[in-house]
Amino acid sequence: MSGASITDSLRFGRFPITAVQPVVEGGKFPAKALPGEGIVVGATAFREGHDQLGVSAVLFDPAGAERQRIRLAPPRGERGMGTDRWEGVLTPSEVGDWSFAVEAWHDRYGTWHHNAEVKIAAEIDVELMLDEGAALLSEAAGDDSRPEADRATLRWVAERLADRSLSTEERLAAGFSQGVADIVARQPIRELVTVSEKFPLRVERDRAGRGAWYEFFPRSEGAVKNHETGAWTSGNFRTAAHRLDAVADMGFDVLYMPPIHPIGVQHRKGPNNTLVAGPNDPGSPWAIGAKEGGHDAIHPDLGTFEDFDAFVARANELGLEVALDLALQAAPDHPWVESHPEWFTTRVDGSIAYAENPPKKYQDIYPLNFDNDPEGLSQEILRVVLLWVSHGVRIFRVDNPHTKPVWFWEWLIAEVEKTEPGVVFLAEAFTRPAMMHALGRAGFQQSYTYFTWRNTKPEIEAYFKEVSHESAAFFRPNFFVNTPDILTEYLQFGGPAAFKVRAALASTASPLWGVYAGYELYEHVARPGAEEYIDNEKFEYKARDWDAATASGRTLAPYITRLNHIRHAHPALQDLQNLTVHHCTDSATVVYSKHKVLPDGSKDTIIVVVNVDPHGTRESTVSLDLAALELDPDDLTANGGFRVDDLISGESWEWGEYNYVRLDPHVEPAHILHVRRAHQ
Repeated sequence: MSGASITDSLRFGRFPITAVQPVVEGGKFPAKALPGEGIVVGATAFREGHDQLGVSAVLFDPAGAERQRIRLAPPRGERGMGTDRWEGVLTPSEVGDWSFAVEAWHDRYGTWHHNAEVKIAAEIDVELMLDEGAALLSEAAGDDSRPEADRATLRWVAERLADRSLSTEERLAAGFSQGVADIVARQPIRELVTVSEKFPLRVERDRAGRGAWYEFFPRSEGAVKNHETGAWTSGNFRTAAHRLDAVADMGFDVLYMPPIHPIGVQHRKGPNNTLVAGPNDPGSPWAIGAKEGGHDAIHPDLGTFEDFDAFVARANELGLEVALDLALQAAPDHPWVESHPEWFTTRVDGSIAYAENPPKKYQDIYPLNFDNDPEGLSQEILRVVLLWVSHGVRIFRVDNPHTKPVWFWEWLIAEVEKTEPGVVFLAEAFTRPAMMHALGRAGFQQSYTYFTWRNTKPEIEAYFKEVSHESAAFFRPNFFVNTPDILTEYLQFGGPAAFKVRAALASTASPLWGVYAGYELYEHVARPGAEEYIDNEKFEYKARDWDAATASGRTLAPYITRLNHIRHAHPALQDLQNLTVHHCTDSATVVYSKHKVLPDGSKDTIIVVVNVDPHGTRESTVSLDLAALELDPDDLTANGGFRVDDLISGESWEWGEYNYVRLDPHVEPAHILHVRRAHQ
């Protein structure tokens, strides 16, 4: 026989390692990560018998070099009781295709420690257990891969364990000392090491998973109405650029614009989605294409490519990235309709099918059909995307991606990445979970979510747990509080408090959140019978008087600014998987924390308490899972509590495991508390 082992072809190694996470489709797709983000790694690992098992996770950089090795531990609470589940946090440092593996091994020191503790207390094999400990640590001291200081400590402890002139208690105390525990924590005494396969981890740039988004229509910014004729003069890139300073001052990172292309004339929609447009109605920007061009052209009212480039440059100067809408559909007078009719669906009567989402009808939009000429259509869209990338666009908000084949997105995003690494795609996919998750697996870096419709405490808690723990490996949630299409009943009838509540939740629960213009003005009137704004900006110009709102004080802008500044100042709010929901006695008060250990070993911890009832004051007792806060002894006060600073009000309190909270939504519906550490 050759040197092959009888176990070489078996699926189980010496110790079984199963259910490794984060793993997407068995490793077919990489799990998502960001530079400096704490990625929760877990596995189920176990062994026969009663000896102790150790489990580690190892992080490998894009070159395959080991970058980090951590020891995993059972999860806190009930999840870790008797489940053989092990978890820990790995932190990749820069963009690239990383990988990780899980190792299970016989924990020699842990096994000896357990056996010695039990047997010596029962006066069984006392000398034998002490001698075994001495032999074990003496052997470890001979490992020249350990630092000399650690080897010297182990030699000294081994000598004391073997020294019969000392009492049993003294010898055992040396073997159980914190010094030994620290040494074997850094470099365990292992044997029979079993290693899982390596699993992929794609680390993308910050804006792929961190950022505050602001949406406005450039045609409305600077638009002027002639009150005698009723005609409008459209805003353009140069007038819209004046609004960029205010957006940047509010702390936003991304400025998103709806489509900026020529708008179709045929079947153009009028105000509030009416079927007939007047001569001055601008139409929906999503009805793309006219005689002036299609997806590779700019609406003449907005300016030229030179104007667009100047707009992007000004945004970049202010620290804003420009996100452009990628809406893959066409108006009936789009050039594609004549040049490539095969890219659409022709009905039996010879007409081209327009878009429908019963009972909604979009007579001004033709959907694309990817089955007739997939190669030609795909290459054309790739050309369009790369054109806009060449003009400084590095982020695309994709309209209705769930109405196109998933294979197409997998191909397109990969092709763009080949030539333009770091381009980000946001999926505007309000659809079934399976499709939303598939788009994330296919490459979309982030997605719109159901957050908009999660308004009660049970809904919010369940959804926060889902997106931060269950789907985080492939689905990054962008918590938009409103969109031109979505004005929920909660905002329609909740008053200003509702706007504060939703902004506080969105900006602290997810590293990604977004606002559509007008939110800061408490715009809340809906079209009768619909969950969208009346006089919708999709179909008409909307000139907002920002200066008057500021002068009157009726603006949420200062509150939004404060939220974004808090996000920028606290790294804990820039991670997704570090959210813990805590218990509260009130049925409308939500409590959660976000905790992060920084590279220098310091800790950043935020506790958020929100009254989600915008109409009534709520009182409750908050019960904190203190283990999730990782408090050090030095962080505790003389009373055994810890200090928290409210980052909204500026007040400070001493908190503990149980805390009384009273929140009046008309004064302030949320506490955003920073746990004050000893070094702060």
